[in-house]
Amino acid sequence: MALSNRRVVVTQRFFDEAAIAYLEAAGCEVLIADLAPGEADGGLDHDRLAAMLVGAQGWIVGHAKVTRFLLMALPHLAVIARRGVGYERVDLEAATELGRVVTIAAGGNDASVADQAIGMMIALGRRFREAQAQMNAGSWSILMGTDLYRKTVGVIGLGRIGRSVIQRLSGFEAEVLVATSRPDPKYAARTGVRYVDVETLLAQSDYVTLHAPLTPATRHMIDAAAIRRMRPGAFLINTARGGLVSDRDLLAALEAGHLGGAGLDVFESETDPTLQSVTDALIARADVIAAPHAGASTREGLARTNMIAARCVVAVLNGEDPPPACIVADGRKRVGERV
Repeated sequence: MALSNRRVVVTQRFFDEAAIAYLEAAGCEVLIADLAPGEADGGLDHDRLAAMLVGAQGWIVGHAKVTRFLLMALPHLAVIARRGVGYERVDLEAATELGRVVTIAAGGNDASVADQAIGMMIALGRRFREAQAQMNAGSWSILMGTDLYRKTVGVIGLGRIGRSVIQRLSGFEAEVLVATSRPDPKYAARTGVRYVDVETLLAQSDYVTLHAPLTPATRHMIDAAAIRRMRPGAFLINTARGGLVSDRDLLAALEAGHLGGAGLDVFESETDPTLQSVTDALIARADVIAAPHAGASTREGLARTNMIAARCVVAVLNGEDPPPACIVADGRKRVGERV
């Protein structure tokens, strides 16, 4: 493949000059998608994506749905690089069968999302949203909050972001309970975390924070039954994926006063528009701190993930391997075996 023919299409906002310069130095032609204000690639349909990606060998993608149909329409596309770590919207089986490489920006946004999770815990416990609303209304009466200091925090999922959250919690002298399918005894000995099952974690935690991938097994892992197991007044934080929580059940629990509040960066309505009214009701509540799936969206975090995605694209176009932690599908060997 001639260097001058390397076309890389970016369908994400906030793709910085350093990442563009890196791609161009590797001989890539970089095309940034023309998105309307407020528009994201997750809302683009097949036809529009296919038109944007004509002739592209590399695609740096956000939350667009990468289907078999789309991949078949793009025979020149060699690498799909997620500027993020989730990949549930990519048909990995199709990508592998069609000889494509799919990567994630492993390690790029851990710190940013972990900071957000901790920030949400503090904001909920200290009732920042409620206090400012009262002050805006002219009342300076003090609302009693609760500390994060020395509380019990349950962390579901022990990946890179979960570990980053745990690292930050050490400064609060929190007792940390962890539910994971892959317990690491050495990590527990080093950090003092305690491995428990999900039921025990829910029953004993003052704060529960989710850092698990969305799979058929984890979908709605926090539903009405799980919420009933949580301590009265506990806080739920979800900066991972909307489908981990039944938002309808969460709303009902908040309305009933069972939970102290929720910090939500992700919502089921992102992939199921029929639940938009549930999302609207959640974000209107004074006991909910909400963000529009922005956990990774800091200047520093995006700069890191942009560069990781760019390096993955260049590696594949050079016939090399991206870092192992970044590869989630690699169909090159499969195609070679068929040949």
